[in-house]
Amino acid sequence: DDIKIDLDRVRKRFASRDASLIGKDESVLSNVDRNTMMDEILAHIGTPYAGGNETGSLDCSEFAALVYKNSLNRLLPRTTKEQFKRGRKIDRASLRFGDLVFFNTTGENPSHVGIYIGDDLFAHASVTWGVTISSMNSTYFRKRFTGARRVL
Repeated sequence: DDIKIDLDRVRKRFASRDASLIGKDESVLSNVDRNTMMDEILAHIGTPYAGGNETGSLDCSEFAALVYKNSLNRLLPRTTKEQFKRGRKIDRASLRFGDLVFFNTTGENPSHVGIYIGDDLFAHASVTWGVTISSMNSTYFRKRFTGARRVL
């Protein structure tokens, strides 16, 4: 990834509970729900990547489903392809905190999912880094973005 994210800065930004720190990205979630979701995301940072429900690891769709279930009590399907069918299609310019963002990383569309958190950042389970936060504007993800869904 050509845009390095300072995870400590992200943690501090969201730990303040100050909604104004979200920037221009208004949320469809209440402040309480957004903070609860961000707490859940941050609790999993660094969790290793692995599919197939291996204990102590997550793949990208497991991560998205777990965050939605534990923070909002909302169930998402197990796979990226099924998650892509949920909710309302939105364009990149309309992204809001909590939207699902999808990418083609393997030649299949979609093959990767993350959760948009504002300021062109998204949380996801990366094969290389485990659960992390990345920039939508990185060279890698910018050219692989294939869509977004609002399931809230």
